[in-house]
Amino acid sequence: MDHIEVFQRLGVALAIGLLVGVERGWQEREVRAGGRTAGIRTFGLTGFLGGIAGTLQPMIGPLLPAAIAVLLGLIYIAGKWQETKEDEDYSITSVVAALVVFGLGVLAAVGDIVTAAAGGVATTVVLAARHSLHGFLRGLTWVELRSALLLLAMTAIALPLLPDEALDPWGALNPYSLWLLTITIAALSFAGYTAIRLMGTSRGVLLAGAAGGLVSSTALTLSFARYSSEAPQSARQLAAGAGIAGALSYARVLVIASALSVAMLVPLASALIPAIIGFLAAGLFSVWLSKTATEAPEIDLKNPFELKTVLSFAALLGLISLVSKMAIDYVGPSALFVVAAISGLVDVDAITLSTARLVGTTIDVRTAADVILMAVAVNTVAKVVLAFTTGRQAYALSLGAASAVAVVLGGAGYFAARSFLPG
Repeated sequence: MDHIEVFQRLGVALAIGLLVGVERGWQEREVRAGGRTAGIRTFGLTGFLGGIAGTLQPMIGPLLPAAIAVLLGLIYIAGKWQETKEDEDYSITSVVAALVVFGLGVLAAVGDIVTAAAGGVATTVVLAARHSLHGFLRGLTWVELRSALLLLAMTAIALPLLPDEALDPWGALNPYSLWLLTITIAALSFAGYTAIRLMGTSRGVLLAGAAGGLVSSTALTLSFARYSSEAPQSARQLAAGAGIAGALSYARVLVIASALSVAMLVPLASALIPAIIGFLAAGLFSVWLSKTATEAPEIDLKNPFELKTVLSFAALLGLISLVSKMAIDYVGPSALFVVAAISGLVDVDAITLSTARLVGTTIDVRTAADVILMAVAVNTVAKVVLAFTTGRQAYALSLGAASAVAVVLGGAGYFAARSFLPG
């Protein structure tokens, strides 16, 4: 290791400590000088000390970082003890954070410098998210916690025991793959569900729409439609929020399909990215026309980790996978369009997953893209019909116009690129 690399590694170790120190100092910015256990300087020096210990380790021995860590921990604990006697604050977060910073400093000196830097950022994010995490825990219900724990147990324990082979003659029902895909989709939906639980609906319809689009754009469209009847003056903004949810649902389809088959990225992106832009532009235009801020209503979203919800999706995915395989064997690939049209009325995730899995083995990329985009288009129309039947006319017309813009732009982009796709 040359001198330049040593300086770089020590610099990263120092930067990690300073980064965490900024967050810790900001959290305790009202405390008088000298009244807290550690601030930006102490954390910076702790990270730097870790870097020095790591640098000296090859010369002195591997016990040096461990010995310094123990001594450092005792010093921090003693300082925290004195602080606790004054303000009765029994949190040891700063003590643990200091030890983490020291460890990351050592890693920066002797290990992967990128991993150490990423660890420093992750540590700072966790520390800064204190209020959000505490708010989430306070709002977490026992049913939600139980559902998440049950599914985690079923995945960690049951998944390795499931047979990783098809149980049917058509090769569609692979228990391992079906359950893995189901849990992956549930986790993606849970990210949006958590975002809504964390920020609530007070941040406005656009943010609520973005988060809701990761969970269920259909459920969000229905919730906003019902609220538009109670608050007709907010119809345009509610439609904009539903449009944002539609844009996020398109992005979700693109990510899911591309993750299963990278060949699907270009054809789907040629349609879905213009459609997303159309939804976003129409939504922002609706907000500009309304010129008033609207608080989003309570959104009726089911916990994606609820066992009933997960099992229902697993059953739907298995059914669509089986029907798709049988339809191809007995009728031909064209039968998938019927399956897509019917599936799109209810859900697009299942048909997206089942179709993307067939690429390269049963159907070509162009056919798969056609099928998925048909399901997306049918689902978009179904949401507009839902808006007309349950919401105010202004809400339905605004959402219908935004959806039309999205479909037209998406269709134009796709047909322009379709001739270049392998078929």
